[in-house]
Amino acid sequence: MTRRRTIADIPTPALLVDVPAMERNIRRMAEFFAEGPCRLRPHFKAHKTPEIARRQLAAGSCSGLTCATVSEAETAAAFCDDILIANEVLGPGKAARVAALAGRTDIMVAVDSPAALQDIAAAAAQDRVEVGVLVDVNVGLPRCGVAPGEEALALARNVADTPGVRLRGVMGYEGHVVAIEERPRREASAREAMDRLLSTVRVVRDAGLPCDIVSAGGTGTYDITGRIDGVTEIQAGSYVLMDTAYARLDIPFEQAISLLGTVLSRPSPTVCVADCGHKSCTFDHGVPSVRDIVGAFVLHLSDEHALIAIPASADIAPGDRIQLWPSHIDPTINLHDVLYAVEAETVVDVWPVSARGYPETRRELR
Repeated sequence: MTRRRTIADIPTPALLVDVPAMERNIRRMAEFFAEGPCRLRPHFKAHKTPEIARRQLAAGSCSGLTCATVSEAETAAAFCDDILIANEVLGPGKAARVAALAGRTDIMVAVDSPAALQDIAAAAAQDRVEVGVLVDVNVGLPRCGVAPGEEALALARNVADTPGVRLRGVMGYEGHVVAIEERPRREASAREAMDRLLSTVRVVRDAGLPCDIVSAGGTGTYDITGRIDGVTEIQAGSYVLMDTAYARLDIPFEQAISLLGTVLSRPSPTVCVADCGHKSCTFDHGVPSVRDIVGAFVLHLSDEHALIAIPASADIAPGDRIQLWPSHIDPTINLHDVLYAVEAETVVDVWPVSARGYPETRRELR
């Protein structure tokens, strides 16, 4: 009888997915949206892993998937027929790829400028397909998005008058709000952001234009924005695996992904060094946390090393395994080719992170 692989057999550094915990997260979110009317559109960029996305869709309560890039959408189109690219898509090359997707799936893109609109429309008209458009509204996050109200209406009119595209609605991501730890302040800020979005919805509808989809929200505001009348779907992503940034909030999801490393050295009684540096774990949201060693914390990440403070009494030596909780799963997962699906200490599957990086550039090597 072949021995089943265990965590001890995995080469490090590596990402482990606690499958039972992940499944509980998927179920909790699906149950929250089961009664409607708001639906869930899980964000594929959080994990970029088809097997996880398939499980999210199978759990129900979903309107489709959200993607951040054209290449993510191309990967997702193999198993999902309703995709929103919640990002601006510019340039004839990328626009042509969106049009190609429209020939086999219901595809929508976010637009916040006439330039982006014209690129998409030209490609769609050439392929004789129709691409859905959501007007991207700036609701407070200093990133993309057109100003609420009249400026958004002007762009919506432009969309409605342009062949090759169809105005489907609006979107606005309150990303400046989702990580606020104090619940009352997070809720007030989310409602303020949605007031900007929904006031735009009223202006667009009063002008006689269609606005069926109102897409917003994230993991930190799913139960706030997802209960605001008029919002039709939530783009939450991190809930499925979680990270330390979201784990600080009062939301009912478990940390289900950890970074496995091997201890390389214990240079002093209160310090150990592991092989999981920032080439395997990002720290844009702070350094990762140490799992299962009370009082331990990460001091520093270099390319290939994690310098970890540990209690002098900790029973850990070179060759031992150590696990870290990532602080931000999206870019951390992007550093890895596979996720190891585990149940307790047993490896039950290995999942490719198929949409990591920029697959279109890898085609140059063929």
